[in-house]
Amino acid sequence: MRLKNDFAVSRRKMVDNQIRRRGISDPGLLDAMNQVPRHLFVDQSLWPRAYEDHPLPIGEGQTISQPYIVALMTDALGLTGSEKVLEIGTGCGYQTAVLAKLADWVISIELIRSLSRRAQQTLEELGIFNVNLHVADGTLGWPDEAPYDAIMVTAGGPEVPLPLTEQLAEGGRLVVPVGDAHVQDLLRVTRRGDQLVQENLGGCRFVKLVGEHGW
Repeated sequence: MRLKNDFAVSRRKMVDNQIRRRGISDPGLLDAMNQVPRHLFVDQSLWPRAYEDHPLPIGEGQTISQPYIVALMTDALGLTGSEKVLEIGTGCGYQTAVLAKLADWVISIELIRSLSRRAQQTLEELGIFNVNLHVADGTLGWPDEAPYDAIMVTAGGPEVPLPLTEQLAEGGRLVVPVGDAHVQDLLRVTRRGDQLVQENLGGCRFVKLVGEHGW
């Protein structure tokens, strides 16, 4: 019980010090990040570092994103609870879990089967069932469920994948890191009729987006 309480305290400190103080104010998002136990998405040997202000390895050369980046990208989607969201890059499933707390339904694509299986298991253990995970090339999106109110890409590519913009609903938001293999800009792309309005949310660094429309 003490260990569980310790993690709850660490989560509250993470939200207050790393997220709220950096300007993220959406109460639903702050509450979601207070609820989701980040330590359960990493190896037990990393539990003491699970709520620190940096990414952590999850195997297969992939990482769980820095908590602030998770919050920033989620906040940029402007979720209200009724959305159907497409996530590209399930990874360990932590970002998936946060999205699932804030949206009606989440479809998440992961290229690496072992990560997708592990994420599925963790999400089920946490009782998060408004998600549907697939193993596929995420740069192609998931047209069977399109259009999407929001799309998040959790890996950096050389350009905005065209199939993802085509799967955006009217008014839909796409958040994606774009740049070279070492550093990217976090972009938000919003569909306004036939137009795609692009905003730069600042610099970031992600693992490579691998696929037909990535690296």
